[in-house]
Amino acid sequence: MVFFGSSNVVGLDIGTSSIKLVEIEKVKDDYHLKNIGIARLPQDTIVNGTIIHGELLEQTIKNLFRNYKIKNKNVAISISGHPVIIKKITTPLMTEDELEQSIPFEAEQYIPFSLEEVNLDFQILGPSEDKSKQMNVMLVAAKKALLNDYVAVLQNAGLKASIVDIDVFALGNMFAANYTPAENTNVGLIDIGASVTNINIVKNGISQFTRDIFMGGNQVTEEIQKQLSIGHEEAEKLKCGERIEGIDAPLLEEIIQKTLSIIAAEIQRSLEFFTSSTYGELHHIYLSGGGAQVKGFTETLAKKINIPIEFTNPFQAIKYNENTFDLEYLKELSPLSAVGVGLALRSLGD
Repeated sequence: MVFFGSSNVVGLDIGTSSIKLVEIEKVKDDYHLKNIGIARLPQDTIVNGTIIHGELLEQTIKNLFRNYKIKNKNVAISISGHPVIIKKITTPLMTEDELEQSIPFEAEQYIPFSLEEVNLDFQILGPSEDKSKQMNVMLVAAKKALLNDYVAVLQNAGLKASIVDIDVFALGNMFAANYTPAENTNVGLIDIGASVTNINIVKNGISQFTRDIFMGGNQVTEEIQKQLSIGHEEAEKLKCGERIEGIDAPLLEEIIQKTLSIIAAEIQRSLEFFTSSTYGELHHIYLSGGGAQVKGFTETLAKKINIPIEFTNPFQAIKYNENTFDLEYLKELSPLSAVGVGLALRSLGD
């Protein structure tokens, strides 16, 4: 419980290639953007969600907070990937306190790790639709070793990991604050990062299906690098649309489109699994993440899934001072800020 001072936290989306920082203040019933920034991470600082060079990550975070003169030391971060397990389970109806006692026994059959290795959490979603004496529960487990590494880096940077969320749930939090879809419609939130693509399908504000795909914008960069025998930095520039003399433009286009098609096919498989297993139609897709910005990706995905697609605007319902924030800069950061906004909307004790 928070009795004195602000309950705001700073959203810190720590990705493979960059860190996105978002600070939001709640004033009465409105959200106001206070700070937003991004810092690139040196290559291989984080690999597959694992911190390889903690000192580089720590210094990048310190610089971000110093550059934006941020005083709040309470930070919300999120994680995803192999060390995180999310399961929607069904249990007998019981109180939250009763479930707290029984959750380790429930978790044993769903978690492929020793329970001593993980932190467990849960959220009661409500009564089961088809069983009167059952209820749906979202069960989450995250490996302690991974959590401890991130918490330690933040502590070394003089910060406190007040909230540790999951990427897909941060996406859902952002969406709930900015959009009001029609009742009983399934909406797909897809965030394509550098190395991981997060999928969260929500209905009436509740996650129905989540999945992490271990592909993203880095796959495009690596394929350009390999096929054209060039360095990582050059390949990254070409992926982002820059021109480099001596590069075969038609060949580059072919490499990019082939790789985007592979990523889109993986997303298509996940969405088809959801619709075939739940018999529920998917009505709309909201895209975010740097990987989604690669030229041609939206069109490639649209051909495969035949569902309306648009880019998420994480600032749609968030007020900001146009004299303080450069509108072009906000527009540029918008596709990258979905998870960070979702984290910044959290508060201490919620």
